[in-house]
Amino acid sequence: MTETEASGDDRGDGVGRRRFLGYLVAAPTLVAAAELSPATATTAAADARLPSPEITEVADLNDLMTLAALPTANLVRVEVNPDGTVSFALPRAEVGQGITTSTSMLIAEELGVPLERVRVTLADARPELLFNQLTGASNTTISTYTPVRVAAALARHRLLEVAAKELGGSPGELTVKDGVVTGRSGRRVDIGALAGRAASARTRKVSVELTPRADFTVIGTPRNRIDALEAVTGRKKFAMDVDVPGAKPTMVCRPPTINGGVGSVRNLPEVRSMAGVTHVVEISTGVAVRAETFGQCVDAVRALRVDWEPGTAEGKSDETVLRELEKAELPLGPKPPTPFVEGRFSFAFRSNSALEPNCAVADVRSDRAEIWASLKSPIVAQQSIAARLGLPERSVTVHVTQGGGSFGRKLFFDAALEAAEVSRKVGAPVRLMWHRADDARQGRTHPMATSRVRIAYSGDTVLSYRQRHTSVSTDLGHGLGEVVTALAARLPVGDIGFSETFFQLSQTMSYDFGANDRLLTETDRGFNTGSMRNVYSPDVTCARELMVDRLAERTGRDPYRLRRDFLRDERSRAVLEKAAEAGDWGRSMSSGTAQGIAFHAEYKACSAALVEIDCRPETVNRPIRNGVTGPRVTRVVFVVDVGLAVNPRGLEAQMMGCVMDGIALTLTSSLHLRDGHFLEASWDNYFYTRQWNTPPELRVIVMPSTSEEPGGAGELGVAAAMAAVACAYGRATGTMPTHFPVNHDTLAFEPKPTVPPIPASPTDGLNHAR
Repeated sequence: MTETEASGDDRGDGVGRRRFLGYLVAAPTLVAAAELSPATATTAAADARLPSPEITEVADLNDLMTLAALPTANLVRVEVNPDGTVSFALPRAEVGQGITTSTSMLIAEELGVPLERVRVTLADARPELLFNQLTGASNTTISTYTPVRVAAALARHRLLEVAAKELGGSPGELTVKDGVVTGRSGRRVDIGALAGRAASARTRKVSVELTPRADFTVIGTPRNRIDALEAVTGRKKFAMDVDVPGAKPTMVCRPPTINGGVGSVRNLPEVRSMAGVTHVVEISTGVAVRAETFGQCVDAVRALRVDWEPGTAEGKSDETVLRELEKAELPLGPKPPTPFVEGRFSFAFRSNSALEPNCAVADVRSDRAEIWASLKSPIVAQQSIAARLGLPERSVTVHVTQGGGSFGRKLFFDAALEAAEVSRKVGAPVRLMWHRADDARQGRTHPMATSRVRIAYSGDTVLSYRQRHTSVSTDLGHGLGEVVTALAARLPVGDIGFSETFFQLSQTMSYDFGANDRLLTETDRGFNTGSMRNVYSPDVTCARELMVDRLAERTGRDPYRLRRDFLRDERSRAVLEKAAEAGDWGRSMSSGTAQGIAFHAEYKACSAALVEIDCRPETVNRPIRNGVTGPRVTRVVFVVDVGLAVNPRGLEAQMMGCVMDGIALTLTSSLHLRDGHFLEASWDNYFYTRQWNTPPELRVIVMPSTSEEPGGAGELGVAAAMAAVACAYGRATGTMPTHFPVNHDTLAFEPKPTVPPIPASPTDGLNHAR
């Protein structure tokens, strides 16, 4: 929700920059909710130097998601409990990004309670929230920042009203700190003792003023995660930890090629009689096994003899898909009469697996169903599960659990759908978990793509920028699909239009590069793709920044100074300048090593990365057991400006993760497609940034707040990090990289068989523990 602005200062009972309307909700204890009307849209005048404005200067994808949440803002409520704690059911998914901590900080700030008194849980799927229960596009803090604060401020307002009757004086003469209200005389009362009396007998509108930024004591201060102790001691609860009586381990035997189907099962009786096995049933995605332990599930899955039908990528390989993409590329147009630089880049498939295996718990009965899973789009999941089971949506309860990572993966709910299907078929609860091989081979991937860039220039002036990005189709029918919508994304024409809309609203040209345009073409729907962290931006930005380096080389300019001179605003320049200063840009370095620098802006935030890389033979060829070695990033300085940083410590952690993503995407992380299946079958042969590839020196600098409100941060750092590593690699080797990751052609492992679909449990773990 957004505010309705009044002209001039905040006066009287009107709604202004810090004054909002909300509800005191009829309830046994104090419950407060916010209601705000959308602000009138304004558009800044376009820079006179630009032939055309940027779309994202008017509205970006984050704006659409925030506006979509407005109509149901008053359904998000803060509750004060008799024991003095404060409860809030967050309609978003916590998957490690720290939003339960930042949300707790907003409530603690406005309500005047210690952070440890705030209890933030994850809301079940609530269809009445419509578009207000979706986690994605770095939107959570942006869209919830004001409504959560308003609801907490309303609760504080009501508590002071009631306390004034007990302590004497007016509400304005009272203070609330550390969960205790203090009167003029020094008499005190805990908010818990006031909660029952502060409850409203009827729902009514109330005007409230938010805490001014100058008085913040919680927001903007670095805080540890509220769940840190539980996480490091193993007490944090995930989907597989949910205690549902009778829910037994379940796994699925999957086809050897992508999206293959079950033809027939030759040995059902034999497998059903195996030790511990309770059920073996065919489902839409394979053959499900339910047993007493997951080890028995693995044995049964490996024992199944299934005749499979062809999949949707039958016979395809990296080479054939790349040729399809090249054929589908849109032209850059006629070559300009002026000098220009031009390049084509390709990006391999990448796995969207999270650290937590894909999993869900389901208990389906004849007339109802109950699901537990980490879900970023639980309303769409509820709708889909109800349709699959033939039940009314109101008969399906979906509980959102904490998640162990996502990076876009948990926008999809395939495990929850499978668990529901299996539970219905066996007539009993199930605890379904994917094997690592399942997620690598049949799970969600970041699509293979190509990107062509042309920059025309004359002297020191850039005349035009053209980019044509061509990608295997990105599946957007998951819940970001709720905004313009999941239904439209499933239509043949609508999906193409929606993808292009998503692309345009998530890409920003940060440089004064004259007339510029970026176009997306997508092809081939035969793959299970997803909105992996930062979606299109890492590939698009990497291609752009490499060509900026090429432009600097062609025109005899320093790569950093060229970027600084062409950046469109002071805020962006400050971020880039800070990276160059802190990273000592231009310092003398040994042959085979180099610095790279890159910039990326998105969702009202901006970032810059300065990277140093070692491409000397002794580093590239260092021995690593069963691993891809290659170059090593030795130093990273990452600078970020997100406007108002609610929790700078959490933001720093997010950027660290983004840097690791960027290193992986540039150097080592990819899936190898061969004959309709991916060769990778676990994390041990999917080479994300490992300890031996992590930069020894990593510094994250959070710039002073430049806005009254936060910008998006969860995905922001991936693109700049990837691009900076690529630019550093090009300068260290003297050859601009054009295929990513640069080590994709090095297969450093022996591929595991596709039949049986999952490998045997390892027995040599202790051999590698030293």
